[in-house]
Amino acid sequence: MHQQSRNVFERLFALRAHRTTVRGELLAGLTTFVTMAYVVFVTPNMLAGTGMDHGAIFVATCLGSAVACFLMGFYANWPVGLAPGIGLTAFFAYTVVGEMGYRWQVALGAVFIAGVLFVAMSLSRVREWIMNSIPMCLRYSMGAGVGLFLGLIGLKSAGIVVPSEATLVTMGSFHEPPALLGALCFLLIAVLSYWRVFGAILISILVVTGIGFVLGLVQYKGLVSAPPSLAPTWMAMDIRGAFDVSMISVILAFLFINIFDTAGTLMGVAHRAGLIEPDGRIEKLPRALKADSTSSVLGAFLGCPPVTSFVESAAGVAAGGRTGLTAVTVGVLFVLCIFFAPLAGMIPAYATAGALIYVAMLMMGGIAKIDWEELTDAIPALVTMLMMPLTFSIANGIALGFLTYTALKLFTGQYRQISPSLYILSAIFLARFAFW
Repeated sequence: MHQQSRNVFERLFALRAHRTTVRGELLAGLTTFVTMAYVVFVTPNMLAGTGMDHGAIFVATCLGSAVACFLMGFYANWPVGLAPGIGLTAFFAYTVVGEMGYRWQVALGAVFIAGVLFVAMSLSRVREWIMNSIPMCLRYSMGAGVGLFLGLIGLKSAGIVVPSEATLVTMGSFHEPPALLGALCFLLIAVLSYWRVFGAILISILVVTGIGFVLGLVQYKGLVSAPPSLAPTWMAMDIRGAFDVSMISVILAFLFINIFDTAGTLMGVAHRAGLIEPDGRIEKLPRALKADSTSSVLGAFLGCPPVTSFVESAAGVAAGGRTGLTAVTVGVLFVLCIFFAPLAGMIPAYATAGALIYVAMLMMGGIAKIDWEELTDAIPALVTMLMMPLTFSIANGIALGFLTYTALKLFTGQYRQISPSLYILSAIFLARFAFW
């Protein structure tokens, strides 16, 4: 029986051709899961303020992640774990629902439409055309801007940054336990990550939750139970409501962030996993792109923000993951997670805030790749990065960054650097600010 199982895995994942073993793939899957498992705690906490049911969000996150991992594993045979993107979830919760005032059902409809567009682009050369036409400075600044946005959300959730009538924002009080424990969680993650401790983010969240329990700030609700009902979010998306001109920038924001997050993650994992062919082509990249884009559509049915490839997959690749069996292992572990809903319900906002602040810091790395000597690149990048947190909107940051880039290149005689797609997008964003 053991030999038969190995033969099945060999047929499905071509383990020998990728110089790996079943044991190595399972260990790599466990490694990837532990590094990204924090998403099952962070996502429900971020979305609970939208009016969505916490238990349903938890189950949707687990199942949406699992389905996406299975699709990536069985169809693309890539060692990549997927889950709702933290930056995309923040945009969904705090901008589309919180700031713009749309119902979460309409926001899910926008996720579905963006996902369908993503799939259509992955089936054609449109995606490649758009990716190649967006300037590198804007690509890097989008990731960094989302990082700043996440950091502000984390600081706000922990009470480290609070509103001020005089200065808009100011420092919170570290005499308050949430602020102190949120900062402690962030520092603990940073220290454990420096020492390459296995599952640093997950460990830190649980440790800070335990401290909160000892201090009487967290109420014990149990660890294991039957999964909560998915009914409150299942097929709840309002697609008709999302077909509104005012939602164009929202849909484009979901689409662009997902495109560039996915591209960066998959390219990085491909290099680490040895999936680059001698001629420079990436093994089964079209399948990986289709699996990733389809996951967002399927996740919307369950009630998830856009599902995307996680950069934490690199940890599993470093542990030896080379095939889709790694992704399938991650998916199985996400399915098992649905029985730990009571634990997820105990995790306080300040514990997940520490994780958000840490992830935000990691996302800022793209700043180093921007050419700061070229002002017509640097200024649009700065506008994009700063306006995301300051307007509390990823969509506004992207729109203003694109418009600034187009205007500067046009009026400094560098109009040849403006691609046709950039003119089209800039016109859409300009119309949005002018009429909507």
